[in-house]
Amino acid sequence: MHVKLTRLAKISVVTACLTLASANSFAALPWFGNSDKESTPTLAPMLEKATPAVINIAAAGVKKEQQNVPELFRHFFGQRGQGHVQEKPFRTAGSGVIIDADKGYIVTNHHVIADTDKIMITLKDGRQFEAKKLGSDADSDIALLQIEADNLTALPLADSDKLRVGDFAIAIGNPFAIGQTVTSGIISALGRSGLGIENYENFIQTDAAINSGNSGGALVNFNGELIGINTAILGPAGGNVGIGFAIPSNMMKNLVDQIVEFGEIKRGVLGISGDNIDAGLAKAFGLSTSQGAIVRQVFEDTAAEEAGIKPGDAIISINDKKVTSFHELRAKIGTIGAGNTVKLGIIRDGESMTIKVKLRESEGANVIAENIHPALQGAKLANGETQDNQKGVIVKSIDARTPATSIGLEEGDVIIGVNRQRVTNLAELRDKFDDNQDNIIALNIVRGRSQLYLVIR
Repeated sequence: MHVKLTRLAKISVVTACLTLASANSFAALPWFGNSDKESTPTLAPMLEKATPAVINIAAAGVKKEQQNVPELFRHFFGQRGQGHVQEKPFRTAGSGVIIDADKGYIVTNHHVIADTDKIMITLKDGRQFEAKKLGSDADSDIALLQIEADNLTALPLADSDKLRVGDFAIAIGNPFAIGQTVTSGIISALGRSGLGIENYENFIQTDAAINSGNSGGALVNFNGELIGINTAILGPAGGNVGIGFAIPSNMMKNLVDQIVEFGEIKRGVLGISGDNIDAGLAKAFGLSTSQGAIVRQVFEDTAAEEAGIKPGDAIISINDKKVTSFHELRAKIGTIGAGNTVKLGIIRDGESMTIKVKLRESEGANVIAENIHPALQGAKLANGETQDNQKGVIVKSIDARTPATSIGLEEGDVIIGVNRQRVTNLAELRDKFDDNQDNIIALNIVRGRSQLYLVIR
C-alpha cells in the first residue's frame, strides 16, 4: 500500500465522507443538546453556533514555468534558446476559520492561497466576498485573510496546551469542494513533528475524518472552541485513514498576532542546535527522562548564549509546558515572536533549573511585497532602520525586471512614509496603502543618507 503525507487543499475524486462517533455513549455528557422529546443526544446545538464561522475558499492564480528548449536550438539562439516562461492559470479550494467577527479576520493555510491573486470567500449562509491577504507564512503554513462583511460569526479560541490524548474533536471544512462537512473523533496524539510537512511542526493528530479541501478548516472541541487548523493527512493516495494533522490554536494565535501587529512573522530564535532525547541519550547524559531536547551547540552572540544555556543541557519544558522533542521545542520557539521572554525548564548535571531567555529575531523574516500592493511585486520587505536609526520598512531583496524595479525601488531602500504620512513598520505600510483613496501613491524613501520620493500611479 502506498502511504503518503498530503496537504488538503487539492480537489480530488470523492472517496470518503463522514465519520460519526456513537451518540449513545455520550448520553450523559453535558455538551450534548436534546434534538427531540426522546432526549436523543446530539452535537447539533453546538454545531449550529460553530459552523457559520467556517468558510469555503476558492482561489485562483497564475504559475510561471520555465519551458526548456532542445540543445540543438540553444546552439542557434544562444541564451534566448534556453527556454521561455509559460504562464499557467490554476485554481485551488480549501477552508478557513473566522477568528474575529468585527475585523473580518480569517485564518487558513498558506498552501491554500499561495501564489494566488484572487481569493473568494463563501460563508455558510451563501454570501460571497473577495478576501484581502494580510500576511502568510510558508514555514508554519498559516495565512491571515480579511473580508469586509457584517453579521459574521467567529470561533472562540481554546487553550491548545491543555489538550489531552483522548479528548473529543470535531473537524469542520470543505472536503473535495462538496460543501461544508462535519466529522468527529478524538485527539490521537500531541506534539507530532519530524513529518516533513512544514518547517515548524507541532501538530495535533486526530482521527476525525479530514480530506482534500479541509485545509484551513477548524478542529473544535465539544464546547465549539477552536483547538486547531486542519492541515494535512497521512494516508494511501491522499485518502483518509484516520490520521490527520492540525496546527494548534495557540501556535496559530502567536503567528496571527504578529501578522496583525507587524505585518510579518517576527520569528523568535534561541541560537542552538540539538537532538531529540531518547533512551540512549538519556542514559549517556544521566537523565531521568527520555523526552525533551538535548543541546548540542550554543552559537555565539545569540539569545541562548546571553541567557547562559550550555551544550549538554536538557530542555524539558517551555513556559511550564512539557517539551517532548527538539522538533517541538523549535516549533514553539519559532512561533513565539522575537522580543518575548520564555522560561525554559533545564536539567544540567542532574540538577533542575529554570532559565529565562529573551528571544531574538530570525534574520530570515521578510514578506512578499505584492501582498501589500501589486506595484511592489518582486520585492521582499522587512521591518528595519535607516543609517540614522529611523524605523521603517527595508527592501531586503528585489528581482530584476519586476514592477518594483519599474517604480525605482532598490535593495537597501527604507520606506519611511506614504503620501507624507509616517510609517515605521510593515503593518503601518499596509494600512496606509489600504486607506489610500487616490490613484497616486508617493513613497518617501531613505537611500543611504539621501531621501527621495518614488511615485506609484
